Amino acid sequence: MEPLILEDVEKSFKDGDKVNHIVKNLSFRLKMCEVVAIVGPSGSGKSTFLSIAGALQSPDRGKVIINGTDIASFSDVEKANIRLNHLGYIFQTSNLVPYLKVEEQLSLVLKMANQWSKDSKRKVKAMLIAVEMEHRSKFYPHQLSGGERQRVAIARAFINAPEIILADEPTASLDSNRSIAIIELISNIVKEQNKSAIIVTHDEQILPLCDRIYVMRDGQLIEQGNRK
Repeated sequence: MEPLILEDVEKSFKDGDKVNHIVKNLSFRLKMCEVVAIVGPSGSGKSTFLSIAGALQSPDRGKVIINGTDIASFSDVEKANIRLNHLGYIFQTSNLVPYLKVEEQLSLVLKMANQWSKDSKRKVKAMLIAVEMEHRSKFYPHQLSGGERQRVAIARAFINAPEIILADEPTASLDSNRSIAIIELISNIVKEQNKSAIIVTHDEQILPLCDRIYVMRDGQLIEQGNRK
């Protein structure tokens, strides 16, 4: 089953008397175990698309199907449950909680998703090992480099075993080498854990690491490349 399907989605915003059609009759399917890149100029609708796919906004019309369920008309509470249990987010800045240690960042997500158990400490340790941050488990965010903070953010996104990872410019604040390392890390975990990921990016150097590439243009997604 495809974890994410968008069918004939539209989204508009009013600007005074003018209506801006940001997403127009957009359809998209995300496959299992793939990393998809979305590129396009600022204002093309990439972030709006991602927020609709991530249950942060509702479309004006169309279907948003996550794991077989159309969530387009879900209530805010129902969408929050979807976000906690089925989606993981990675942002341009790590958005770590400043007063929590690295291991506590991950533990908090498990507790919020009601997934905390006697095995959770082992799970947190294993995820930090996977992102090569176990040796920093007792550190606070201000004690980490930018690349290290993004690694923790990746671990946090995957810790509650979501089917879909949504990343909005995850390498924007990193240098070239760290950018490639971060996308390789996301891709490796996606393949190893049978997840899927969408990455909105301006960083062209990471595109060869993605399975499919789409350009956002005039409110629609146009496929530009496929390495499969």
